[in-house]
Amino acid sequence: MTWAGMERWRDRLALVTGASGGIGAAVARALVQHGLKVVGCARTVGNIEELAAECKSAGYPGTLIPYKCDLSNEEDILSMFSAIHSQHSGVDICINNAGLARPDTLLSGSTSGWKYMFNVNVLALSICTREACRSMRERRVDDGHIININSMSGHRVVPQSVTHFYSATKFAVTALTEGLRQELREAQTHIRATCISPGVVETQFAFKLHDKDPEKAASTYEQMKCLKPEDVAEAVIYVLSTPPHVQIGDIQMRPTEQVT
Repeated sequence: MTWAGMERWRDRLALVTGASGGIGAAVARALVQHGLKVVGCARTVGNIEELAAECKSAGYPGTLIPYKCDLSNEEDILSMFSAIHSQHSGVDICINNAGLARPDTLLSGSTSGWKYMFNVNVLALSICTREACRSMRERRVDDGHIININSMSGHRVVPQSVTHFYSATKFAVTALTEGLRQELREAQTHIRATCISPGVVETQFAFKLHDKDPEKAASTYEQMKCLKPEDVAEAVIYVLSTPPHVQIGDIQMRPTEQVT
């Protein structure tokens, strides 16, 4: 689908975290299709390199630039932003997509599992947001955009104890996005902040969450017609295509057949 409002983003730079697969890869591809320069980062970049080659061979007007970054390490994040500044001037759009869930319950979960989820889902998102906004403001980019790929788990707690700590990190993302909107408004900028909160999306997410029970993971996607990563990417494009005076706080989207 073509969005007329995307023309103003052509040749500008977007950072997409967790771009090696799933939602992140779909978002990176969609942005390249609309003519953006996209830095796609992940701990391993083989898949991003393949996607970059696919985009180039398809003749898309934008460019995908793979970058290796461990988002659980602040020094890696700061090094990435420094490289973006020196090689591409800076960031105009930041898509905080990277996130993970581990089967660590509140009653018996490991502290290391909780810390890892918090480091990636909350701290890395916050560091990327801070550095992206700093990049925009230093270059007087007044129409930048921060988009946090949240989750419906950031809006309600489902009776599945294995995901309760994960849900807590996503509730934090909901609060952080609104807090960012308020701070940007107080600073008298027109940089916008948006959450996109999908329900069940058919990715490798469930297989990583239930890595010891692949049948249970597969059943997650067999119960209904799930969202596709491209559905979420389309929501990202819609948000970016809106006029600069329009502030979209959150898009909540579920499969039609999803109950909660």
